Amino acid sequence: MKLLKTTLVAVLASFSIAAQADTIMIRGATVHTMTEDGTLDNTDVFIADGKIERIGKDLPVPQDDVYVFDAEGKPLTPGFFTGITSIGITEVSAVEGSSDASLALKEMRPEFDVVPAYNPNSSLVPVTRIEGFSFALLGAGSRGSIFGGQGRMVALDGAYESFSGKPVLFVNVGADASSLSGGSRAAQWMLLNQAMQEADMPPVSTETALLTRAGRGTLSAYADNGKVVFNVDRASDILATLSFARSYGLDAVISGGTEAWMVAEQLSAAKVPVMLDPLVNLPGNFDRLGARLDNAAILEAAGVTVIISGAGSHNARKQRQMAGNAVSHGLPYKAGLAALTSNPASVFGVTDQQGSIEKNHGASVVLWSGDPLEVTSAAEVVVINGKLIPMESRQTKLRDRYLPENPAMPRAYIKP
Repeated sequence: MKLLKTTLVAVLASFSIAAQADTIMIRGATVHTMTEDGTLDNTDVFIADGKIERIGKDLPVPQDDVYVFDAEGKPLTPGFFTGITSIGITEVSAVEGSSDASLALKEMRPEFDVVPAYNPNSSLVPVTRIEGFSFALLGAGSRGSIFGGQGRMVALDGAYESFSGKPVLFVNVGADASSLSGGSRAAQWMLLNQAMQEADMPPVSTETALLTRAGRGTLSAYADNGKVVFNVDRASDILATLSFARSYGLDAVISGGTEAWMVAEQLSAAKVPVMLDPLVNLPGNFDRLGARLDNAAILEAAGVTVIISGAGSHNARKQRQMAGNAVSHGLPYKAGLAALTSNPASVFGVTDQQGSIEKNHGASVVLWSGDPLEVTSAAEVVVINGKLIPMESRQTKLRDRYLPENPAMPRAYIKP
């Protein structure tokens, strides 16, 4: 890949360049549009004012102040999705005061929302985005309730106002949540039904109420097509989730879904997407006895929308490996890319900004050194919301400081 306008180091080392939308031309790429146009060979993509302005062959450069990259046939994809994450709301999960992703209260508080705690200056943001990831779903959890709380989609461009899409509610169901419902998964549905009924009609007595007034207002907003992510693995629990969501008009998404392949037809009929980790192939608990590596392939073949998720916040880069493993176990290659791009963008309502390369859509694209689903490939150019992202992070700065050999000085005193 060649940068024709100026040197790559100069462009990507300057943080001020990424502070506002840039004008960028990427020439001669293999463009995976993730649209009906499919994959376009030897194609140019022109970006201006935060949008993809033109796509075609041998496009003219309309002005001088343009950063031009010669892709030399390398893959260009939409920016990838991190899955459910706590990037920007957790620095070190074991350090109190640096993790805001979960609530320790014992009461049901669906109104808990992690969005106000998001820090775009978190060290995890640049660590993640230079690996080719442009958007994330902030997840919320609770150590005292089956309602985890609320999160939202966020672009990893480092801006304070980078949220998009509607709020998302997180609910835990199954073995992992049994301790939060009196030790019985049957009680989970009792509590969930009571909570939804309270949201519709406040209880006469506050002594037996599960929700606060704010909590009732939050749940009532999700009734009738609100986006709710259910963390659930066992096939029977997934079916119970579908029934519950149908009863209250919830727009359900399954997260985990280890045994989702067993009920693929029902999920397809209900048009309920599944967010899964394709590497889960062992019975880690009794809810995962049916774990298998071709889970994603079976679901996709049945018509279920599949999204890759589960790599975690500090290892979001492994999402690429997970998608690659799913492809190696039967998931079509295009579906593997879609599980990291267009599928999450569509499910969570951010298709105008993420998930595809098409004219007049938001410009979040990545130029790769090779096949993006191969672990040996790397992101070479990252653009998020039209901003050219500096390819540096805390990790690269530490590498550059301590890796060079200088016998005259101790490593700790070497500066790049």
